[in-house]
Amino acid sequence: MARLNCWEFMKCGREYGGCQENEKGVCAAFTETRLHGVHSGKNAGRACWAVAGTLCRGKSQGSFALANNNCFECSFYIMVKSEEGANIKKTSELLQYLR
Repeated sequence: MARLNCWEFMKCGREYGGCQENEKGVCAAFTETRLHGVHSGKNAGRACWAVAGTLCRGKSQGSFALANNNCFECSFYIMVKSEEGANIKKTSELLQYLR
C-alpha cells in the first residue's frame, strides 16, 4: 500500500511543479534527502515534523523547536503515527539523520 507524503496529504502545492512552488517556494520536506525512505516516504515526506522550514497553518516554521510544538497536533502526523504504530521513529532519532 502506498503511503502519502505530507505535500500529498496537505495538498500544499509546495513540491516541484506544485501550484505554490513559485509563490511560496519548494518545501524543505520535499527536498530533504537525508530522511528519504523514513516511514516509506519520499525525502522527508513522512517525517516533516523534524524539518525546519516546513509550513504550519500557512506560516514557515523556522526551526525544529518552533515546528515541533504544532506538529504533534497535525492531522498528517497523527495519520503517520497511526499507520506506523510501534515502528514510528522517535523525533530524536530523526534529528540524528539530519546532523
